[in-house]
Amino acid sequence: MKKIILTLFFATVVFSQEYTKQDRINDMQTMAQAMANIETGFLYNNSDLVEAGVIKLSDAIKRVEPPLEEREEKDPMTRYMNQKVQFTNKINKKINKKARLILERFNDNDISQAVQAYTKIIKACVNCHTQVRHW
Repeated sequence: MKKIILTLFFATVVFSQEYTKQDRINDMQTMAQAMANIETGFLYNNSDLVEAGVIKLSDAIKRVEPPLEEREEKDPMTRYMNQKVQFTNKINKKINKKARLILERFNDNDISQAVQAYTKIIKACVNCHTQVRHW
């Protein structure tokens, strides 16, 4: 019985690594590189680059969340007013939707609509940085 409890405890500790600020920095760098790939794909009319960028962006945005210290803000009023978790989830959904739209429009040769979706992703990024990171 003790072995089972110890095994469960160690498995919980090992597999429950929290999302840290460094993880967020790495994901932001990945997303910046993905956006650069999408833009390069637009400029060279290369659907492979656009698709790779969209996939990379979608994978990275799924991981982004406020770090533990921001999610567990000590002051309840600050935590309520910031609503970082809800805001992050909303931005994540918006970016995922627009990323899929980029791929659809680019594959349909509607480049202007694909670029417009790209611009809306940039706006969502700036909005998040303004709200969450206090630019």
